[in-house]
Amino acid sequence: MFAGPLYKYMKKLLPVMLLFMVGSVFAQVKQTVTQSSISFQIKNLGFMTHGTFSGLQADINFDPAKPEASSINATIDANTVNTDNDMRDNHLREDTYFDVAKYPKITLKSVSLKHKSGNNYDGQFGLTIKDKTQTVDMPFTYTEAGNTGEFKGILKIKRTDFNVGTSSMVMSNDVEIDIDVKTGK
Repeated sequence: MFAGPLYKYMKKLLPVMLLFMVGSVFAQVKQTVTQSSISFQIKNLGFMTHGTFSGLQADINFDPAKPEASSINATIDANTVNTDNDMRDNHLREDTYFDVAKYPKITLKSVSLKHKSGNNYDGQFGLTIKDKTQTVDMPFTYTEAGNTGEFKGILKIKRTDFNVGTSSMVMSNDVEIDIDVKTGK
């Protein structure tokens, strides 16, 4: 019944078509983090207090031409909080703030990524701190040079949305987080 010339042609063409379709699904380029800087600032007692986190691990599959098909999933070690003050850092590790014994990781997972213009992108991410996840918006830039890429973004959150600390007259609820991640392909 299907022995005609069209059937024979389609039978030969089908494997090539499948290979092309599968290849386009996996066109995003997996990138490896080569360097990262995660810093934050918050107003405390009227002064800006700065700190960092380290230990970033990320699974980045990003295609700047198709950001909607891309994904970014990252974690940092909450225990690495560093404000250059050991007493304050130990206090931040306790249960009132990051509770690192119970919640050792902070995660950021892309929900949607969109191109705006030039090197500018908009991302919606699920940010999880202390087992509490909120969807946050983060504009970011992505630039490439050869086999390297760089993501830079600023994330603004309310710390009490994640049960980090309590309501305070001396500590701001607003936290700004600067993210700078360099990658290699």
